[in-house]
Amino acid sequence: MRPRCESQRARGSVQVSGVVVPAILCDGVGRTPAGAEWIGRLPVVVARARERWSLQLGAPFTDGSASWCAPAALQDGRSVVLKISFPHDEARHEAAALRAWHGHGVPRLLGAHEDDWALLLERIEPGTPLSRAPGSPQERLTTAADVARSLWFVAGEVAVPSMADVCAGWADLLEDRGSRHGVDVTGAAQLLRTLPGWSDALVHGDLNPGNILAAGERGWLAIDPKPMRGDPAYDLWPLLEQVDDPFEHPDPVSVLRDRVALLAGLLDLDPDRIAAWAFARSTESALWVWDQLRDEPGGRHLLRQAAVWARVAG
Repeated sequence: MRPRCESQRARGSVQVSGVVVPAILCDGVGRTPAGAEWIGRLPVVVARARERWSLQLGAPFTDGSASWCAPAALQDGRSVVLKISFPHDEARHEAAALRAWHGHGVPRLLGAHEDDWALLLERIEPGTPLSRAPGSPQERLTTAADVARSLWFVAGEVAVPSMADVCAGWADLLEDRGSRHGVDVTGAAQLLRTLPGWSDALVHGDLNPGNILAAGERGWLAIDPKPMRGDPAYDLWPLLEQVDDPFEHPDPVSVLRDRVALLAGLLDLDPDRIAAWAFARSTESALWVWDQLRDEPGGRHLLRQAAVWARVAG
C-alpha cells in the first residue's frame, strides 16, 4: 500500500509525514510494496541523518528516481548533500567505491551509515550535467572520457560485485525473457558471459551524461555509481547514445562508429569490444523493458536500436 500524501502535489513534490518527497519517487519505487514502505520510513531516516551529522537541510532535488537527495550545510558552513537510497543491490556498494576513489573523479564521501543507506557527500557546484553542457557530441564524449579514465584504475581490493557474476545472471534472465517473448538473444547473452573478463577495472556502472556534473575548479565529477569490477568498455554505452540521440541521424551506424572510434582512441580500448558491449547491453535493456515494464512496443523499439549496434559491431 502506498503511503498517504498529506498535501496535494505541488512543484513536482508531495508531503509524507512532514518530509518533502519528489513525486518521481512516489510514482517510481513508491509503486512497489517495498518502495512504499521505504517512503513511509523516510521521515525517520531523514531525521536521524539530520541529527547524526548536525545538518541544516534544504528542499530535496526533484530528479532522482531511486534516492532522496537534498542540499545541506554542516555546522561549519560547508555545503554538502545528503543522499538516502532506496535499498537495492546496485546501490549497496556505492560508499565502498567512493572511498576507493578518494574524490578522484567523484564527489568526496564525508560520511556513511550502512543501515540507513545514507551518504553524506561533498556538494558539487554548479552541478550542471554534461547532458546540458554546451558543445558538440564529440566534445561531450571527450569530457566524459577524462572522467572515465580517472575512475577505472584503483589499486587494491574494493568490496564491489564482480562484473562477471552480475552479467552471468543478466545473461540467464535475458535468455529466459527472450524465450518467453520469441526473441533470439543468443549472441547478446553470450557476450554478457564473455566480455567482463577482459579487465579488472573499478567501473562506474551508470556513466551517462546526466551523472557527470560540472564542479568548477575540480572539472567534471561522476555521481550515482553502480560499481563493479570488470571490463572498462562496459561503461561507455550510455555515453555513446545519450550525448545526443544517434538514432535521429540519417545514418546512425556511421555516427555510432565514429563515436566508438573516438572513445577507443582516447581511452586506448578495443572499438569492437565497446560496440559489442553496446549491443549486449541494449538487447538486455530492451527485454527488461518488454518483460518488467510490460511494454512490448517500447521493448521492440529498443530492439531495433540494438540491431543498429549489431551492425556497428560487425
